[in-house]
Amino acid sequence: MAKQSSKTGLGIGQTTAQIQTLTPIQIQTIKLLELPLVELEQKIQKEIEENPVLEDPEESQKDENPEERKKLSLSEVKDDTIPSYKLYVNNRGKDERPQYNTFSVKESLYQSLLDQLGYRKMDERRRKIASFIICSLDSSGYLTRDLSSLENDIYLRLNIDTTVEELENILTEDIQQLDPVGVGARNTKECLLLQLKAKENRTPAVEHAQQILESYYEEFTKKHFEKIMARLNITEDEVKEAYDVIRKLNLHPGGQVDDSYTDQTMQIVPDFILENEDGNLVVSLPKFYIPQIKVSKDYEKYLEKRPGVSKTEKEASSFVKSKVDGAKWFLEAIRRRQDTMQRTMEAIVSLQRDYFLDGDDTELKPMVLRNVAEKTGLDISTISRVVNSKYIQTPFGIYPLKHFFSEGMSTDSGEEVSTREIKKILQQSVENEDKSQPLTDEELVDLLTSKGYKISRRTIAKYRSQLNIPIARMRREI
Repeated sequence: MAKQSSKTGLGIGQTTAQIQTLTPIQIQTIKLLELPLVELEQKIQKEIEENPVLEDPEESQKDENPEERKKLSLSEVKDDTIPSYKLYVNNRGKDERPQYNTFSVKESLYQSLLDQLGYRKMDERRRKIASFIICSLDSSGYLTRDLSSLENDIYLRLNIDTTVEELENILTEDIQQLDPVGVGARNTKECLLLQLKAKENRTPAVEHAQQILESYYEEFTKKHFEKIMARLNITEDEVKEAYDVIRKLNLHPGGQVDDSYTDQTMQIVPDFILENEDGNLVVSLPKFYIPQIKVSKDYEKYLEKRPGVSKTEKEASSFVKSKVDGAKWFLEAIRRRQDTMQRTMEAIVSLQRDYFLDGDDTELKPMVLRNVAEKTGLDISTISRVVNSKYIQTPFGIYPLKHFFSEGMSTDSGEEVSTREIKKILQQSVENEDKSQPLTDEELVDLLTSKGYKISRRTIAKYRSQLNIPIARMRREI
């Protein structure tokens, strides 16, 4: 039997399947939905800078009086449209992955290290290279990029021909000598050893700690204390003292610079605000971060005039129309974003009403993206964009929206509970265990089963991994 052809009279090879074409407004809305509040504000400011048709009424009031404004001309319009690449500093690496961006550190750490570098004796060439390396550190003070990639970037960006050997020398002799101790390390082992070597009080515990990390780091990370005792010929008490020294070292040296500034930079701006008005849960979107932009009346009036016949006048009219259309699409996309955000958050609050009344995690019901999509009538992909990287301010704290989502499972009694509740019990069990004999996954299964939660060892291992809880051997302490 011959197969039925899917071709139609619309064109060769075209099928009857419907292909949805997104409008410019829909595309804009999708992009804006992905942005948290602070990034949305930055996006709006960028649009204002790039599209002269958009204006911020509050900023306009600070400008000259309307009657003093000049008449529009094509040259003026075109001069206003500065290309976006001229508005931003090109200070990022070629790799799109954020961990490889050149300037990725907090300004406080960056400034602190550069200030210290200014007091070290070195020629200008070496200082430029050292500054570049400092600006390549991550927020914890680690250098996660390999020296060969830095060598290439330094040549491309600073026009300085260097070598991996020279970079190694500058890193160890200059940058790793700065405060906080441990900054500039390329891995955890190097970070800890830098701190141990800097200790002036060379107690036996410090010496043993350094020996352990230098020669038996893998055994230490796996907590094979008996092997360490045998190979270094030291007692259990001596291993414990060395372990205590290492445990007190700082794994994130960059995070201790200027705590007040860090708190400020890490402060989260909520995308939603929830208020409990006598049991009535009210969701709102903060408006003070979003400029109330509009299309300039001057440009709209310009389009109302009948364009002249000259080529220049036609070009001006066409150019202004494209900018006005783009501005209107952008404003409509913002309106749609706000409406979608509001509908989504109200649905989440409705589904988790018991939780939002008092903030008790045990009141969180199993909920997935599909539940919110069904309640709002929106696509799951749309809900996902709203939830991702967004936060809500509640009477009991600020939370990421992902906090309210979890799968569900049933207890022995048939009651459906959130996996978050099970994870909470799992975490409490590990916190209260005897650290000299930590609970294995099998023992955790028995413990949760005794509490009425049917759960497999594989699921325990998955939840333990999600909670960043190591296996029993790695939790052991002496």
